[in-house]
Amino acid sequence: MAHWLLKSEPDAFSWDDLVACGAKGEPWTGVRNHTAKQNLMAMKLGDRAFFYHSQAGKEIVGVCEVIKEAYPDPTDAKGVFVCVDVKAVEPLPRPFTLAQAKADPKLEGMSLVTSFRLSVQPVTDAEWKHVCQAVGLKA
Repeated sequence: MAHWLLKSEPDAFSWDDLVACGAKGEPWTGVRNHTAKQNLMAMKLGDRAFFYHSQAGKEIVGVCEVIKEAYPDPTDAKGVFVCVDVKAVEPLPRPFTLAQAKADPKLEGMSLVTSFRLSVQPVTDAEWKHVCQAVGLKA
């Protein structure tokens, strides 16, 4: 299983919005960056992702799961981009902030720190475990 980080502006679509979707989940649409598209295409059923509130908060707030692999994004009229469906799994016991990630030497190579503008990012197994341990979540 691979791990990922998905960014969303909480005023547009928040963790609480994903939780409200329940087991049916929600399509992760609107990605218009080719690197992020490649990351979406690499996601497999059952992969886990951190849900990150960008702009307001700048923090990881929950864990979600890929429940449908990449398919054409219905919001892309040109048919270039893809989306996946995700559902909420569990909130973090406490948020993990961008400031914490930047201050942590073990996360200096994490995409959240090095490619902070990328909306869909890979997370290594070591980074995943480290963040989970830092917030008291079983990895």
